Amino acid sequence: MSTFKAPKGTYDLLPPDSAKFLAVRDAIAGPLRNSGYGYIETPGFENVELFARGVGESTDIVTKEMYAFTTKGGDELALRPEGTASVLRAALEGNLHKAGNLPVKLWYSGSYYRYERPQKGRYRHFSQVGAEAIGTEDPALDAELIILADQAYRALGLRNFRILLNSLGDKECRPVYRAALQDFLRGLDLDEETRRRIDINPLRVLDDKRAEVQKQLVSAPSLRDYLCDACKAYHEQVRELITAAGVAFEDDEKLVRGLDYYTRTTFEFVHDGLGSQSAVGGGGRYDGLSEMIGGPSLPSVGWALGVDRTVLALEAEGVELELPSSTSVFAVPLGDEARRVLFAKVTELRKAGVAADFSYGGKGLKGAMKNANRSGARFTVVAGERDLAEGVVQLKDMESGEQEAVAVDEIVAVLKDRLA
Repeated sequence: MSTFKAPKGTYDLLPPDSAKFLAVRDAIAGPLRNSGYGYIETPGFENVELFARGVGESTDIVTKEMYAFTTKGGDELALRPEGTASVLRAALEGNLHKAGNLPVKLWYSGSYYRYERPQKGRYRHFSQVGAEAIGTEDPALDAELIILADQAYRALGLRNFRILLNSLGDKECRPVYRAALQDFLRGLDLDEETRRRIDINPLRVLDDKRAEVQKQLVSAPSLRDYLCDACKAYHEQVRELITAAGVAFEDDEKLVRGLDYYTRTTFEFVHDGLGSQSAVGGGGRYDGLSEMIGGPSLPSVGWALGVDRTVLALEAEGVELELPSSTSVFAVPLGDEARRVLFAKVTELRKAGVAADFSYGGKGLKGAMKNANRSGARFTVVAGERDLAEGVVQLKDMESGEQEAVAVDEIVAVLKDRLA
């Protein structure tokens, strides 16, 4: 037994459960691949300033949750707490926006890190699949991403999730609302830390989950009443496109999300079967983020969906994913000559695209057949000296229990045909 354990707030993905996480990632990525999104992968750590500027210095992510460190060379780096800032940085550095085909549509999958109080559904290391459409201001893009996420969840079999939708306005109308909200908040009974947020980013107070705060926010001014005509028209187009696609959503005027870079469209996917950590994903439009990190004006929109929480949501609904067996054929050799022959056949099967495994370690027939059962293989190929002398192997159907002799030279073709 090792004396080492996974760090607090983290987890290991181990078979067979890891297959479920892979299936969720593939299901989320599927609609993106079919919609023009190309895969991008960024480093696990970035310059601290990238997140301070992009995510926001007033956010909990930057002030409390980010894993920051100084390298031996004196660089100030941080493990990435979210994906959008890194993806946009990479797109700018790679000049993808200059290729002449906007929007630049990218998807990614990876691990992210935040120092939070660990609980079910909230970890210090977590996995997300995300998508970003960079360089175009178009309500159809906002709608597309919401529809693709809905499509991915439904393909997995999820039904009891809700989509919350709001508009945060833009640089024209939000400052007027911000001033009105600040005046309102200053009259409430709030702790010192929350009062500091009033001056830095008052919209974040609306996102406070504490009941004693929410009770005081009932009569807070609504951002919807302050939206300019352009933002109202933009938001209505997003709503109409989503509705026309048959995707249900709920308007939530207090939805602000936890990052400073959002403008106009913001949305969240929630699942009521997860308790307090009900958000399984979310995103929105971030038209000014490129300029915040030193790039040109590139209006953009994106989302990130939590793989961990999606798995929990599937479990809450009792959804069992149909996962393919990792092994279709299991070879059991009895004797040295059989080991040589069957190992060669297993290699042939793998080259032919058949998932095949082998009984290693020189086990006897009983122990090897136990391994074959545990592998989930549909067929087992057994061979001993007598079989090989006759030029055959024994092919056993693990579902029916039927067994037959098949010529050694024909076994690969026979298995390919039966597994087709």
